[in-house]
Amino acid sequence: MPRVLALLFALALAPPVSAQPAAVRIGYVDMKRLLDNAPQVVAGRQKLEREFAPRDAALVSDELRLADMRSRHERDSAMMTRDDAESLRREIDALDRSIRRNRDNLRAELKTRSDQELDRSWREINNAVVAHAREQGIDLIVPSPVVYASPRIDVTDQVLERLRRQHATKASQP
Repeated sequence: MPRVLALLFALALAPPVSAQPAAVRIGYVDMKRLLDNAPQVVAGRQKLEREFAPRDAALVSDELRLADMRSRHERDSAMMTRDDAESLRREIDALDRSIRRNRDNLRAELKTRSDQELDRSWREINNAVVAHAREQGIDLIVPSPVVYASPRIDVTDQVLERLRRQHATKASQP
């Protein structure tokens, strides 16, 4: 009888055989590829290009005018009066400073706007990755960079396709 009680006690403390954990599903997503190819990001880049094109064109025009003024100064300064040559030199210097200042301002504003667009796109991309993982029953998504990820667990193409569908849906709405 004591042996039976000891056996029953041991069986009661032992974990059940069927309590094995379910297989964990892992996916991998190449975030750089998503950020390079997601239509949301591409549309953001195009929007910024359109937004900054007039200012960029004005800057290029000023640079061409500066190059022309410098060339004229080099070519004609010997034949100009001293005051005219000095005046042209001051005008060249002022335009050069203005171009540098405008270029720096343009870069800073473009960086700020690019960061804003990327933040907006990043949230949308992240939400698409999470939604895909939940729909597919994936327990863990590992983003790039990683040392190695098997193509078998790479879900980047599926997420990219999801982002394309979302973008097309948004674009078709008024």
